[in-house]
Amino acid sequence: MAMHRGKPGTSAAAGTAAAALRVRVPERGCGRAREQGPGTEEPPDTGASPASPAGDRHRLTALQGLAALSLDAMASVAYGPEAIVLVLAAAGAHGLGFTLPVTLAIAALLAVLVASYRQVIAAFPDGGGSYAVAERHLGRRTSLVAAASLILDYVLNVAVSVTAGVAALTSAFPELYGERVWICLGVLLLVTAVNLRGVVDSARAFLLPTALFVGSILAMVVVGLLRDGPVSTASAAGHASALVGEGATAVGALLLLRAFAAGCSALTGVEAVANAVPSFRAPAARRAQRTEVVLGALLGVMLIGLSVLIGRFHLQPVEGVTVLAQLADASFGHGLAFYVVQCATMVLLALAANTSFGGLPVLMGLLARDNHLPHVFALKADRQVHRHGVLWLALVSAALLVLSGGDTNTLVPLFAIGVFVGFTICQVGMVRHWYGERPRGWRAKAALNGFGALLTGVCAVVVTATRFTDGAWLIVLALPLIVLAFERVHRAYTEIGERLEIGRIPQPPRRSRSLVVVPVSGLSRLTCRALTAARSLGDEVLAVTVTHPDPTDREAAEALRRDWELWKPGVELVELPSDTRSLGRPVSGYVRELARARPDVQVTVLIPETEPARVWQRTLQNQRGSVVARAVRRDTDAVICRLRFRVTADAG
Repeated sequence: MAMHRGKPGTSAAAGTAAAALRVRVPERGCGRAREQGPGTEEPPDTGASPASPAGDRHRLTALQGLAALSLDAMASVAYGPEAIVLVLAAAGAHGLGFTLPVTLAIAALLAVLVASYRQVIAAFPDGGGSYAVAERHLGRRTSLVAAASLILDYVLNVAVSVTAGVAALTSAFPELYGERVWICLGVLLLVTAVNLRGVVDSARAFLLPTALFVGSILAMVVVGLLRDGPVSTASAAGHASALVGEGATAVGALLLLRAFAAGCSALTGVEAVANAVPSFRAPAARRAQRTEVVLGALLGVMLIGLSVLIGRFHLQPVEGVTVLAQLADASFGHGLAFYVVQCATMVLLALAANTSFGGLPVLMGLLARDNHLPHVFALKADRQVHRHGVLWLALVSAALLVLSGGDTNTLVPLFAIGVFVGFTICQVGMVRHWYGERPRGWRAKAALNGFGALLTGVCAVVVTATRFTDGAWLIVLALPLIVLAFERVHRAYTEIGERLEIGRIPQPPRRSRSLVVVPVSGLSRLTCRALTAARSLGDEVLAVTVTHPDPTDREAAEALRRDWELWKPGVELVELPSDTRSLGRPVSGYVRELARARPDVQVTVLIPETEPARVWQRTLQNQRGSVVARAVRRDTDAVICRLRFRVTADAG
């Protein structure tokens, strides 16, 4: 028997939501108050707290975390060096000579970010990354900007990764190009289904593709360094050169800055580990730090190695062939190893969306905990899955895939802006963190984070400016809108908390007289069960039935009255005349009159319903109980009880 209040502001859903609002209750034995967050009856499940053996099975090891949370960063080596080369190609062959210096600068920024996020993981074991840092050190509004930027980046990462992977597939099999949207949706469905089974299952499923990709890239770098020249140039043969200025001899600072900003797209995904610390096994912070360092080391080695090969083979960009494909061709030749690299790249690009599924639901859970998103996003399934966050991410990403037509170039201009905003906010917040904590060596750490904030801030400005007319203006517009949505949700929860007087010591509960109203339409075993339950619940019971002027309905009402008098249940039957066929309004109107006439009496409406043995039989019900419940909930403050009478298969 389910019970809840009638008004929307005091419904069971609102009560559950308001219960998660922050409460201040007195400390035992002192006059001060302490702050309680959601679920204060038991310790919060943080990355620093020991996990139960049962729950630990559904959390990540360091190696699994690398597979589940690093695919975005790993896959970025497929387009990061190429983005640098394409920008430097504007200065001709001379400009391509700056590929390695630009990559080394990006690797230095990567080292700064990895070192910073190791500290973020230690300081914020509950996860959240830049959002958590900003919330503590930069204020609530700044933290919401960081959260909004991360959400945009995560959603766009799913769309870009899936479309890029499918683009690699359709390049190999052009006949599939017309079906690319459906293929994108199929890949998205696969990644979503795996993540709904738990983050550990997704890590296990993607461990082999990750290992294959990393192994093939490292092998290509090692083999390429042993070559005196390219083994093959078959992949680039017959394709037009993408060099813009063949005879250029000068490279300007602006061009280098643009190349640096373009190559920094390889850094997307570095923050995912810090956002999802609670997903790791205990000790969660230590495992997450280890994963972050391994990710940074592998990513740095691959980026620098590929850039060295670009210079070693004097590679020039050509239209229609990726830089990575040319490097594989030059190192391995146009044979089996070449196709292994291409296939591994294609698979990892498509699966790089998994990084978002590992990080965003945890971030949304933290936002829900802080009352900036609906609390349903904070709920976890049995396998430690934020199921609602996973499904929301899948739906929004699917909409982007359909609207973009599965075209990567439509989405890329929107990509990576959000992550640079998050990087910058996180670095600035960590500077404030060191200044406030002041541990040994804090000046050096603060200087490192300050330098990182300067670099990522410049990248954010440059990327936004250079891509503004290509669609980046949508991100600039979307950020404040998302922040306003966060604020609106928070304000709604605050209003609910004030209505329920959350944070105040309530008056002692007192017993009031109870009147139970039972809607009936005929005599049956269900009617008997309902009146029995009603008499157990209330001091007074009234049965009500809605009558209509139609002759057939009037005859049925007279028959019910005669049967009631013969039955003599000891409960008065009240007839509610209605000129229309409405059922809910007459009952809610009568309940409202009772509450007005007897304000000291608690009115409860008990609605008897049958629950069939089989699911398909529910379609045979007339839904009268639901109609009455909605009307009473909408129009009154009465308590609603729905009595379920289970009809078993062998009930006869």
